[in-house]
Amino acid sequence: MNDFYNVSAAPHIRSPITTKSIMQDVVIALIPASLFGIFNFGLRALLVILATVLSCVLTEYIYCRLMKKPVNPGDYSDVVTGLLLALNLPVDIPIWIAVLGGVFAILIVKMLFGGLGQNFMNPALAARVFLLISFPTKVASFALDKVTSPGIKDFLRDGALVLDGVSGATPLGQLKAGESVDLLKLFVGHVGGSIGETSTLALLIGAAYLLYRKVISLRIPLSYILSFAVFVLVFGGKGFDPNFILGQVLGGGLILGAFFMATDYVTSPATPKGQILFGIFLGIMTGLFRIVGNGVEGVSYAIILGNLLVPMIDNVTGPKTFGKERVKDGK
Repeated sequence: MNDFYNVSAAPHIRSPITTKSIMQDVVIALIPASLFGIFNFGLRALLVILATVLSCVLTEYIYCRLMKKPVNPGDYSDVVTGLLLALNLPVDIPIWIAVLGGVFAILIVKMLFGGLGQNFMNPALAARVFLLISFPTKVASFALDKVTSPGIKDFLRDGALVLDGVSGATPLGQLKAGESVDLLKLFVGHVGGSIGETSTLALLIGAAYLLYRKVISLRIPLSYILSFAVFVLVFGGKGFDPNFILGQVLGGGLILGAFFMATDYVTSPATPKGQILFGIFLGIMTGLFRIVGNGVEGVSYAIILGNLLVPMIDNVTGPKTFGKERVKDGK
């Protein structure tokens, strides 16, 4: 009878959803954007992806060995960080800079703050900003001439786009200069930009997979994109110009950031109301950086600033502690 009432320690209810399964889903969801990046920019894009992924995986492994901490192979969090970093970089970035970014993301942002689940900002975005500050001409320049139909040999080497060795205007740069953009090319991805941000179509395919698998919800991406679109409509100086508004939404890293980085479990709010407020904040900040600031992009900075506010957002929007009541003045 005593054995019948012997209850083991919690948890008693376990979920089949694990960190490994979530990270695997994110890797799968990033495959369309990665493949399209390789299609656009050739095998050089694959080399950048391999460099960042391997540097992230090896850095975490070496750190755990040196610090005599348990190595957790197969949770794929380091692979996700490497993939996201690569997709945020230009194809012609020197490989050693890409590797440095991977080391910074894992060693400085992730492991020195306690490892998976303890980092206060998105490691891939933090690494991108670090590289952008340290090597601005290498990270913020995009060499692009035009879309071509190359032969198989040239296609394997250079991809579907011709790189001319000089900085070309990205869609956001064109909009900033007062020019219109080809929305169809922008949606499909035949434009200049970072490896993984050019094709909205490929990114939405991956996002749809994450939504289907219930890895993410629409609260953050939708509130982020809608608030940004409203900001552009009100403060963009173009009025209701569909080409300008849709160009701003589809161009740059907004879609990549909204679905794949702003939704990071560790660095985003836990409550539904907090997630909506978080998305609205990101939309406003991205609008400020793009429309008011001197640059053309602002997604990375906006998300990192939002990451810093997550504890406060959770504190404000979280449920009140049971049995705790505010003491009234004078009572």
